[in-house]
Amino acid sequence: MGILRNLWRRKVRTVLTVAGIVMGIFALTTMGALAEHFNVLLGGGITYYGSSIQVASDTGGGSFGGGYMSLDTVNKIKMIDGVRAVGPAVQVLAKPGSVSAVNFGVPDYVMNYDPASFKYSAFKVTLADGQWTTDSSRFQVTLGSSFAAEFNKHVGDVINLPVRPKDATADFVNHQFTVIGILDKTLTAPDSGAFVSLHDAQMLMGDSLPQAIRTNVDPYSLITGAVAFGKPGVNLDTLANRITATVQGVKATKPSDLVSSFKSGGAVFTFMTTAAALLALIIGGLSVVNTMIMSVTERTREIGLKKAIGAKTRRILGEFLAESTAMGLLGGAIGFVLGLLLTMALNGSDPSGGIFLITPRLTLIALAFAVALGAGAGVVPAMRAARMDPVTALRAQ
Repeated sequence: MGILRNLWRRKVRTVLTVAGIVMGIFALTTMGALAEHFNVLLGGGITYYGSSIQVASDTGGGSFGGGYMSLDTVNKIKMIDGVRAVGPAVQVLAKPGSVSAVNFGVPDYVMNYDPASFKYSAFKVTLADGQWTTDSSRFQVTLGSSFAAEFNKHVGDVINLPVRPKDATADFVNHQFTVIGILDKTLTAPDSGAFVSLHDAQMLMGDSLPQAIRTNVDPYSLITGAVAFGKPGVNLDTLANRITATVQGVKATKPSDLVSSFKSGGAVFTFMTTAAALLALIIGGLSVVNTMIMSVTERTREIGLKKAIGAKTRRILGEFLAESTAMGLLGGAIGFVLGLLLTMALNGSDPSGGIFLITPRLTLIALAFAVALGAGAGVVPAMRAARMDPVTALRAQ
């Protein structure tokens, strides 16, 4: 109670000091929640891409078209020594022309569901409701959790894919699909996906081609990529090089290259968010230091009197450290709660589920940092008070 009474005797100064810590922990909480979600997304990518080999046309393109290869390419890859399984991949944008995206830049997409990609991958995805599409499915779709939430869809509802943009041209084509399944939330790329049969994915790919060449191309003979898995014990980087060298017209990306790019992106993002939060925390720490130094100066005679009647050095030290720690804990708790409420509100207002993630680790870090900040900032003033000569202190005006 004595600690709280001392703090409350200087209400304005205490409130301003606590406010500085509140801002620092608030920044740490919100930026940390952003980084936590981003790191979960990257972790999913590292798990998936680290256990598979992505194969695309060597003429360019990527996941959303621009480079195509023959469906027969899958059979050629299967014949390569060391390949355990390989599946075709056809992926198109679910909202062509839209700049909106969820999950930190992963746009909503439509892709064929390939059992091999989920059976042999280290990254597992489960169903929250309904079922997966099959090779025989026609105009049926299994939606990722964010995709379903964004359009408020449930099993049994219908959805038009791809979603018609506001500025759609006259030749824009989409089709009505029945939702037969919803995936569990993963906080990674599958949340933004809509999974259909290979036949339907190829149909949508054909519809996305320029009108001038649609009639001259058989979309059911094409894919946008393939995903290969190695046999147990096979070095995937070596296997990727073997695929590139053996199968003409394709380029297999080494898993280590993709994993390295994910880790590099994560390191840069984490550094930026952490630096911004630490800057705010440093400001909060300086306010604690300033307050405690002023408190020691104002209470010089009080300190001298306590030491004159027998107060031990460690008691004086402990008293001032307790005051600074209490301010750190109070400011940390308020800052964390405010950050939690803000991230919950922003996530709740986002149909896709939001981009913030409060984890137990972040909670512990925020509160521990606040306490450590208060205690650390109070060390020097507390030591100054504890070492004060009682005679000199009693003479102070």
